[in-house]
Amino acid sequence: MLSDRVQGKSCSRYSLLFLLSDKALSQNKTLREKRDRMECDRGVGVAVDFSACSKKALKWAVDNVVRDGDHLILVIVRPEGNYEEGEIQLWEATGSPLIPLSDFSDPIIMKKYGVKPDPETLDIVNTAATQKQIMVIMKIYWGDAREKICEAIDKIPLSCLVIGNRGLGKLKRAILGSVSNYVVNNGSCPVTVVKQVDHEH
Repeated sequence: MLSDRVQGKSCSRYSLLFLLSDKALSQNKTLREKRDRMECDRGVGVAVDFSACSKKALKWAVDNVVRDGDHLILVIVRPEGNYEEGEIQLWEATGSPLIPLSDFSDPIIMKKYGVKPDPETLDIVNTAATQKQIMVIMKIYWGDAREKICEAIDKIPLSCLVIGNRGLGKLKRAILGSVSNYVVNNGSCPVTVVKQVDHEH
C-alpha cells in the first residue's frame, strides 16, 4: 500500500512536470511566433522630398535594405503654412493618415495633401511593390523636417530609416543645419545616410 501511495505521488509529480513543460513549450512557441511576426513586419522608412538625393536614397533602400514582406514607408515633411484644405489643418499636429500606394499614385488625391510625386519616385516604389511583394505606404508631416522625421521613427514606428544627404558646404550646413546629422544623432532607430557626391548634383 505504501509503495502504491509513493508510486501515486511520483506519478502525480511526473504529471505535474509534464504539464509544466507543456506550458513552457507553449509559451516559448508563442514567443517565437510573436518574434517571427515582428521580424516579418519590419517598417523600413525612407525620408523623401523628391530631390535627386532622396531618390538615390530610396533606390538604395530598395536595393539593399528592403526584403520580401517588409513595409516600405515614405516619410515626407512639408513646410508649415496656411493650407486651404481642412484635412491638412487637422493633420498638422500628428501628420496625415498612412496613405496606401494606390492613393500615392493618384495625382488628384496627392494634390489634396499638397504633394506632387515625380514619375521616377513612383516607378521605384511600384517596381519594388511588385518585385519584392512589399507594402508601400506614405505618411506626410508638416513642420521642421529634423523633428518630424524623428517623430515618425517613434510614432509609426520604424525599424530603420534611410535618408539622403545633399552634401551642403560647411557654411550652408552651419546656417541651415543638416537634417541627416540631426536624425542620426537623435533618431531612436538605426539610420543610414546615403551621400550624394558633387558630380551627381
